[in-house]
Amino acid sequence: MYFRPKLLTLLLALFALQPVFSQSVRDKNLLSHLEYLSSDELRGRKTGTPESEVARNYIVEQFKNSKLNTQYPDFIQEFRFQSRREGKTLEGKNVLGFVPGTDSKKVIVITAHYDHVGVGRPNAEGDSIYNGTDDNASGTAALIEFAEYFSKNPPKHSILFAALDGEEMGLQGAKALVADFPFELDMIAININMDMISRNENGEIYASGTHHHPQLKQILEAAAVGKSPQLKFGHDLPGTGSDDWTKSSDHGAFYDKGITHVYFGVEDHPDYHQPSDEFQQVEPGFFIDAANLILACVIQLDEALLKE
Repeated sequence: MYFRPKLLTLLLALFALQPVFSQSVRDKNLLSHLEYLSSDELRGRKTGTPESEVARNYIVEQFKNSKLNTQYPDFIQEFRFQSRREGKTLEGKNVLGFVPGTDSKKVIVITAHYDHVGVGRPNAEGDSIYNGTDDNASGTAALIEFAEYFSKNPPKHSILFAALDGEEMGLQGAKALVADFPFELDMIAININMDMISRNENGEIYASGTHHHPQLKQILEAAAVGKSPQLKFGHDLPGTGSDDWTKSSDHGAFYDKGITHVYFGVEDHPDYHQPSDEFQQVEPGFFIDAANLILACVIQLDEALLKE
């Protein structure tokens, strides 16, 4: 089609006025979620405590604000499990939101556990609240923002956003989810798990799982080009003991069912499972960049897995 010069100039001007498509999270909201979920008020979010309920209600409210769908009453999947440590049966509650896909019947499951270990032995400073900022208010905050992003930018695959309970007690929320999944398990295209993503002094974050699923590495590398922090691969070789993260977090329950997974997380730091894992220790720039890097990986996976 041939456009006269004046008409072409007008069309280009109108195009320039269109909003630029931004593939990023809302920085202030991300940090706000992180600060609140790991505040002293929530006292470490231990499964079965009143403070766990407060955290859960906050996540539900965010999912409602993002106008997510759900397959569960008020976004809650209840489950029970026997806690050896507590010597009793406990009730856990996952928070599950859903965004339908545009081009595929398969489902991407994005997970992050919102529980931590609660109140325990005080440290030298007398602090007994294990806030769990990095572990794992960080993953939960990113999950909330990803839900908001995809509610406004519909993905090709459907996405189930799962804020899981009971991870610190043996991946109980993840086990409950795969045991009572709202669809057939073979409809899951991939599990993307986030656990500890808010700080690393070397500017690195790992994508663990490509040893088991080598087809993912090229996709993730392409998503990470030109971005920080540095995306590294590893921590997934069998027989390497604690250096193998394959079952170290909620993705382990999916791995046990033969479901493709990738796990985003940083290596342990001195504040891991200590009262000092607090909001003041977070590197805001690193956390924002890490969340946006993982979001870019999710977008790339959503596109690439459609072609398999």
